[in-house]
Amino acid sequence: MQMSNRISSFQCSPIRRLVPYSRDAEEKGIHVIHLNIGQPDIKTPKEALEAIRGFDRDIIEYGISEGEVALRRGLVRYYAKYGLKVSQDDIMITTGGSEAIQFVFMTLCDPYDEFIIPEPYYTNVATFANIAMVTLRPVTSSSDDNFALPSIAEFEKRINKKTMGIMLCSPNNPTGHVYSQEELRGLLELCRKHDIFLVVDEVYREFCYDGKSFTSILSFPEYQDRVICIDSFSKRFSMCGARIGAIVTRNREVLESALKLAQARLCPPAVEQVAATAALNAPDEYVEDVRAEYERRRNVLISRMQRIPGVRCSLPKGAFYFVVDLPVDDAEKFAIYMLRDFSYEGCTVMIAPAEGFYVTPGLGKQQARIAYVLNEKELVMAAECLARGLKAYRRDVMQIKD
Repeated sequence: MQMSNRISSFQCSPIRRLVPYSRDAEEKGIHVIHLNIGQPDIKTPKEALEAIRGFDRDIIEYGISEGEVALRRGLVRYYAKYGLKVSQDDIMITTGGSEAIQFVFMTLCDPYDEFIIPEPYYTNVATFANIAMVTLRPVTSSSDDNFALPSIAEFEKRINKKTMGIMLCSPNNPTGHVYSQEELRGLLELCRKHDIFLVVDEVYREFCYDGKSFTSILSFPEYQDRVICIDSFSKRFSMCGARIGAIVTRNREVLESALKLAQARLCPPAVEQVAATAALNAPDEYVEDVRAEYERRRNVLISRMQRIPGVRCSLPKGAFYFVVDLPVDDAEKFAIYMLRDFSYEGCTVMIAPAEGFYVTPGLGKQQARIAYVLNEKELVMAAECLARGLKAYRRDVMQIKD
C-alpha cells in the first residue's frame, strides 16, 4: 500500500535504526556496548521512585493541560537556584522535551516557514520540523574548531522573509559544545534585528566540565519577548522513560498559543509528573555527583579514543556526547560491520552514524556520535573494541593494511 508523501520524507533515527543488528548480535550471545544512545546507567533519584511507589489515588485522571501546579511551582524554585526569575505561568509541561520542540515549531511557523540551526544537531529535530512542515536551514560547525558557533554573519546570510527563528542546543547534543554568554548575546541581537525567535534546548544544563560555566537563555530578560527555553527531566534526573519536559518563556502569547496544542493532547502524563515533582526535591549533591561522574567517564573514553590511529575527537565541554572522525569510508557501514561481523572477547560496540545529524547532504559520512553514559569498565572495553574493529574493518572491507 502507498504511504503518505509526508512520512516517506522522514528519516529513520540514526540513533535507533541499527537496533535489528544489535538484537541479532545479542541473540548470538555477544555483549553489545551501547554508545549510540543517551540512556544513562545512573540511578533515578530515590525521591522520584518513592513518589511512584507511593502513588495512592484511586483514579489516574486527566490533569491540567499546561501541567500540574505543583510541578510548575517546583520548577520556579529550581530555576531560582540558578538566578533565573520565572513564574509558574511562564512554564508549560510537555510530554518530554520532544513534544516541547514540536509545539514550538507548530506555534511559531506556518508550512514552509524556516528555522536556522547549527549542524550537526540533535537528529530528531528534523522529524519534528517535518511534522510541522518547517524547513531547517543549516549553519555548519566544524570539528576543526571543536564545533564552536559559526559567525553571526553566517547566520544572517540565511535569514529571509520565511525565517521564524534560530534553534540551538546548549550544552550541545551531539558535539558537547557549550555556548558562551557572548555567543548567545550576539544571536539575540541578530534575532531582535530581524524580529525572530531564539529557541534553546537546555536539557543538559548541569553537565558542564573543566570549570566551564553555563549561561541560560533565560538570563537575558531584556530579550524576553523572543526567548524560548526547552527543558526536560530525562537526562538531569536519569528519567528518560518518564517523558516530562517543559517550554519556558516569558512571552505569554507564545504559551497561550501553544496551549491550544496542549489542550488537544489533553494533558502530560499524570504519574510521571508526580515523580518529576519529587525529583526536584533531590539533594543538590545528586546532580553534582552525576556531573562529576560524567566528567570522569568523558576523560576515560576520550583519552583512549585519542590513542586509536586515525581517530580524531575534540574534548567536549558539556552534555555527554562527542562527535568523532573515523578513518573509514562510511561510518554506517562500519557501525553495521561492528554489530554483524565483529566481536572481541564476546563484546562489540554500537555507535550512531553522524550523517543523520546533518541537514547538508554528504556531511558526517565518516563521523559518529558517541555517548559516554556507561560505567568506566564498559567504556574501556568499548574503546578497545573500536580500536580492534577499526583495524579489522580497514583490512577486511577497505583492504588497507595499517
